[in-house]
Amino acid sequence: MAVPSEFDTVSTQITKPSPVIEGSLSNFLPFIDMLSKGAVDSSFSGINTAAYDPKVADQTQLQIDAQNAAAGLGSLVGTGAGPASQAGSIASYMSPYQQQVIDASLAEFDRNAAIQNVGLRDSAIQAGAYGGGREGVQLAEMQRGNNMNRAQLQSQLLNQGFLDARQSRASDLAAQQGLGTYQSQMGAGLQGFEQARKDADQIAAREAEFAPFTQLGLVGQQLAQIQPGAFPTQTVGYAPPAAPASPMSQFLGAGAGIGGMMGKLGLMG
Repeated sequence: MAVPSEFDTVSTQITKPSPVIEGSLSNFLPFIDMLSKGAVDSSFSGINTAAYDPKVADQTQLQIDAQNAAAGLGSLVGTGAGPASQAGSIASYMSPYQQQVIDASLAEFDRNAAIQNVGLRDSAIQAGAYGGGREGVQLAEMQRGNNMNRAQLQSQLLNQGFLDARQSRASDLAAQQGLGTYQSQMGAGLQGFEQARKDADQIAAREAEFAPFTQLGLVGQQLAQIQPGAFPTQTVGYAPPAAPASPMSQFLGAGAGIGGMMGKLGLMG
């Protein structure tokens, strides 16, 4: 097997992709390198995670008002003891006209009792017993009964006022609880809408931060789908220049040329 000498010609064959693909790769790869360094252009200095950090919507004013109102409901779940000037006490729910109602009812009772007394005296006069002991006993017994009935009427009126006030207090508690629930639901709905807006903003900010990666990823996918041989390739041949001839070879070549010329001229036999 012949050993190549320094005068042998070595040919190198390079297979390149189509110029279309080569141009795309040449434009694509530098961006990948810049992304790995944290910058696609002068305005991109890496991914800013603070731009799309999760955010929670603040409570709405309706929710805040409901919480503040709920803080005062403790006065409506206790015993209800306290003067009328104390908010939440049963006395504060008493009708402002209750005493007038009691006074009018007792006045009517006293008027009827006086009429009964007059009737008792008239009966005693007709019976000829006016001023006697029997009349005195009857008047005393009637007065005792009237006093007891009057006290019972007054207690019934006071108790009815108490029961009405307690019922009004319970109704107020239920109404405030219902209103608080309604406010909380409305506030939660508004808060949910605001949370959805913040979530949408977060997604948009994240997409904006990852836009360079997304765009390059789409381009890379398209380039990766190109199968080898799908486009024609270009073959470039390269042959290095031959080594310069040695002086001996030049002399021999010149001698052969001279001999040939002399032979043609008949100078050499």
